[in-house]
Amino acid sequence: MPFTFKRLDIPDVILVESKSFKDNRGFFLETFKESPFLSEGIDTKFVQDNLSYSINGVLRGLHYQTLPKAQAKLVTVIKGKIFDVAVDMRKNSPTHGKWVGEILSDSENKSLYIPEGFAHGFCVLSDEAFVFYKVSNEYSSEHEQGIIWNDPEINITWPIKFPILSSKDNELPLLKNTGNNFTY
Repeated sequence: MPFTFKRLDIPDVILVESKSFKDNRGFFLETFKESPFLSEGIDTKFVQDNLSYSINGVLRGLHYQTLPKAQAKLVTVIKGKIFDVAVDMRKNSPTHGKWVGEILSDSENKSLYIPEGFAHGFCVLSDEAFVFYKVSNEYSSEHEQGIIWNDPEINITWPIKFPILSSKDNELPLLKNTGNNFTY
């Protein structure tokens, strides 16, 4: 099987490892294939692909879109290394306000599947990083929201102390002050 799936401490967030086929020319791997994902209960239809480029120390997030334009994501690092985070925002969830994080890099064939109802963010640990992610809904500025990266109630253990943030990300609210409409 070209994929292995590992449910994390928040079981709806899934670490996906792809099998790499290597030879003297390089390698080939599949980053997404519908049938094995469906077999694991991931029936997300992806409708948009995004690519971001960031330098060392950049922290992007924590971002999400509200219903009806919520987005599930499949995050893969094309070049570099990041610490990728998902925060459960679903009201009445046993893991509401909890987070999981994984190191993703171009040297490992891992992706992170993040379902709707989660905020997403990452920080760059390498000189630069190209991050590719598939999303289940098109971008909608009117549904875009976020949580401040250092919300003390969530208490994410970021591996960098002084991140480079956009002015928008630096002014995001605490989780308790968000306008999220997700339920478990």
